Amino acid sequence: MNPHDNTFAAWGFGLAGLAYLAFALTLIRIGEWRVPASRAGKALFGAVSCSSLWGWFAMVSLLHESELLGFLASMFDVGRYGLWLAFLLLLRPTPVQGSATGMSSLSRTSLLLVTLAAMGQILFYLHPGDSFLQARGLPMTSMALSIFGLVLIEQVFRNVDPDSRWSVKPVSAALAGSFAFDLYMYSQAVIFGNVDADAQSIRGAVHALMTPLLLVSTSRLGIDWASRLRVSRRAAFHSATLLICGLYLLLISAVGYYVKYFGGDWGRALQLCVVFASLILLLLLAVSGAVRAKLRIFVSKNFFRYRYDYRDEWLKFTEALCAQGTPQEMGQQVIRGLADLVESPGGGLWMKRPEASGFRQTVRLNIDATPAVEEEDSALSTVLEREKAVVNLEEYRSFPGRYGLIALPAWLQSMPQAWLIVPLIVGDKLIGFVVLLRSRTPLDANWEVHDLLKTASRQAASFLAQMVATESLLEVRKFDAFNRMSAFVVHDLKNIVTQLSLMMKNAKRLHANPEFQQDMLDTVENSLEKMRQLMAQLREGTTPAGTAFGVDLAAVARRIEAHTTSRGRCLELRLIQSAIARGHEERIERVIGHLVLNAVEATDPQGQVWLELDTQGDRARIVVGDTGHGMSAEFIRDRLFKPFQSTKSTGMGIGAYESSQYIHELGGKISVASEPQRGTQVTLLIPLFHASVESDLDMLKPQ
Repeated sequence: MNPHDNTFAAWGFGLAGLAYLAFALTLIRIGEWRVPASRAGKALFGAVSCSSLWGWFAMVSLLHESELLGFLASMFDVGRYGLWLAFLLLLRPTPVQGSATGMSSLSRTSLLLVTLAAMGQILFYLHPGDSFLQARGLPMTSMALSIFGLVLIEQVFRNVDPDSRWSVKPVSAALAGSFAFDLYMYSQAVIFGNVDADAQSIRGAVHALMTPLLLVSTSRLGIDWASRLRVSRRAAFHSATLLICGLYLLLISAVGYYVKYFGGDWGRALQLCVVFASLILLLLLAVSGAVRAKLRIFVSKNFFRYRYDYRDEWLKFTEALCAQGTPQEMGQQVIRGLADLVESPGGGLWMKRPEASGFRQTVRLNIDATPAVEEEDSALSTVLEREKAVVNLEEYRSFPGRYGLIALPAWLQSMPQAWLIVPLIVGDKLIGFVVLLRSRTPLDANWEVHDLLKTASRQAASFLAQMVATESLLEVRKFDAFNRMSAFVVHDLKNIVTQLSLMMKNAKRLHANPEFQQDMLDTVENSLEKMRQLMAQLREGTTPAGTAFGVDLAAVARRIEAHTTSRGRCLELRLIQSAIARGHEERIERVIGHLVLNAVEATDPQGQVWLELDTQGDRARIVVGDTGHGMSAEFIRDRLFKPFQSTKSTGMGIGAYESSQYIHELGGKISVASEPQRGTQVTLLIPLFHASVESDLDMLKPQ
């Protein structure tokens, strides 16, 4: 290398020393002048510091052509490799029992390679004329260190927790770029017997260019970010890097021999930069989900008779379904499992709730929420239940005749990314369906894809149906416990009634006796306390006997207003139109009274509570509104009308469920509109009682 090249290379190494020094100072500054506490953090700090010293010593040795400084620079180079490898090894989790062999093998291999590299540098310093060490030995150990570093980077990136992958990408790209460049340079030396002068001249500058990526990881998670990376404890060992490195060396050999025998000078320094940039681009593409999806489909189409490994797909799908405990988690896994089968990024699950009609979106993954309801007797629901087939929306848009009389609802047509509709069938009944988004890469949804989705959806539907049935069974058991508790309450009430009856019977005879008066007061006080305790355990909720008849809702509203006023609160009545509704007067009054009581309890004394009455078609319309605390959309959707769900610390969660059930028994409807901290509005629609309220004799009265 001529003096001009030495100067260029020296400044490149000086730039590396400066960049790593700035990185080390940044680590200390972020940590308030403290070195990281974790072992991985200490290894990182040591690797950065050693890399800085390597850059400075390499620069000075080139400028002064000092063999001793060159030897020290080489030793710092080996030391920084050892610390970077230690950092990557410490990122891996502590192995569980039975898997310690693989982990200790990696550690022993790392120590062996670093030791060989250090011994090689010492021997070459002691015997500078050894041509084998210079041409083969030292490049071979350095190439082995580069390959081993790439292998460890692959292990960390493959096994890191998905939540931590965002943070590990920059450091993985930086170290992979550095190791890949060294692999190129030293593989050239091993194959052709001498180090590429152009590559060696820009080595320091290339390593300096990697430090910004390391700074990105530091800025994301702070000084001790290395200890916050969560790597999977399963941490399987993969050898794809070894295969890629072998193919790469064969390619370099072929290119090298071509240059050797056919000649040609293509501006090798510029060519080197282009190759290195291409490698970095390849690394970034390798972590892309779309690229991996395209590769899997290409391999499946060209190397296998069938696209899927059914055993592997089925085991993964079943494991995902069995791992979840709640309906929300189960729905997420159903969408994710079906989407992964066709490289889809997500979708939505539509199911029917017991308390409502129609299919509603219950769970979504990477898809917008929609309040649309698909009725059970709609054209789409009917076709899905009858045909039990997957609907390809792209095929439908191009050839709608293939799906007969099916008509896509408006809400589905407004989703341009919707691709496949997968029905969830239990027996012969449709319990829901999944809408999958368009795949990351073009995929032919042929008969094999349809059959796999239909089979997987059958299993998913059975899991969902079983979970819904289990929830229903739990509710039945809670009601059974509620009924058993009611029996105890009735027994206590019977004792209280007997005690009060005896007191009233004796009062006619002993009402003037002072001792009896005191005993009567004690008895009343004791009975009142028992009743309070009973009311804290159970709210009155018996069902009146007899058939439904006309109920004057205006009179009910006035009684509720009077009762509310007697409790010191104000209820604003808006009797727009009187209405006679079908039902039991006592029970309807209890339902409306329950809504008013909830509104009063949720509203501050300065707030407003109102009750509005009018008619809407052939139904009476009752609106109970307030300006109180309000409820979230999630609570209304998932908990409000389910038994034993309440926002009150002392409530049993029966009132809203009972009210909803009774309104539906009458053929009515109940709806809720609420916003946290803004208030709630509950609307009841109850069928009118069609009966004549005037006598036929009224027609004979003079006008």
